[in-house]
Amino acid sequence: MPNHNFLPLPADTPDPDWCHIRETVLMLNLAMAQIGSAMSDGDESINTLTQSFTGMMDNMAHIRAAGDQLPAGPARATLMDNCAAASERIQSVIVAFQFYDKLSQRLNHLTDSLAALAELVATPSQLCDPAAWRELQDGIKSKYTVEVDRAMFDAILQGKAVEEAIRLAAEHPAGKPAENIELF
Repeated sequence: MPNHNFLPLPADTPDPDWCHIRETVLMLNLAMAQIGSAMSDGDESINTLTQSFTGMMDNMAHIRAAGDQLPAGPARATLMDNCAAASERIQSVIVAFQFYDKLSQRLNHLTDSLAALAELVATPSQLCDPAAWRELQDGIKSKYTVEVDRAMFDAILQGKAVEEAIRLAAEHPAGKPAENIELF
């Protein structure tokens, strides 16, 4: 990701070369840094949780195998029922991890898009070039892997308000929460 370094001047020092473009690029860099930091923090937590739940699934398999060796009776039935219930709960956590993975992919895409936007804005010859903006938009849209994201993108480019684009995406058939999630 390109890094556009600008040395800011103190607020009380007038800058004869002040430009909204430089300020825009600085804010885009800030957004990218904040997203990257948040993703890094989240990834560490998710990795720890993933390792814990993977270990728990292994433990459940050993408990189930040991339970299979017990003679039939109420104790075995209780053990096996609780083992099955715990496995179901662990599976629902795994689904939540998959939603986090989807979120992480979207945030990575957002960071890449912001970097491309910063590059375009920082390049004077492209700033007012409609073809450069179309290329940027086409490049961003081509990287979407989720139909809901493409629908939101299209709504925004059609001039819809952010709230309306979010609502339209939420109503999109592919945007329903439990779709496209595979259990592993």
